[in-house]
Amino acid sequence: MREADETTRRRIRDALRTEPATPSSLAAQFDLTPGTALTHVEHVARSVDGDETDETVLVAPPTCEECGFDDFDDLLNRPSRCPECKSESVSEPTITIE
Repeated sequence: MREADETTRRRIRDALRTEPATPSSLAAQFDLTPGTALTHVEHVARSVDGDETDETVLVAPPTCEECGFDDFDDLLNRPSRCPECKSESVSEPTITIE
């Protein structure tokens, strides 16, 4: 099972190098749950930061679509609602590797 996880992580890494993605889009692309996709992204981020390339994982934070709040504590998590205006219209974070 470990080999399958590494293969999925490698494919996710390659996909994020090509274009930005949300946890839901990665989940759909690789037949995973959004939570599992985020777990893989966290591992990919550690491996990218630990290798000798100049690449880095960038995360555009979730944003409230009502008031524009984007100062969430956990950038990779999609909160259920905005802490400022309590709206449930919160976009997902967008992840890329540059």
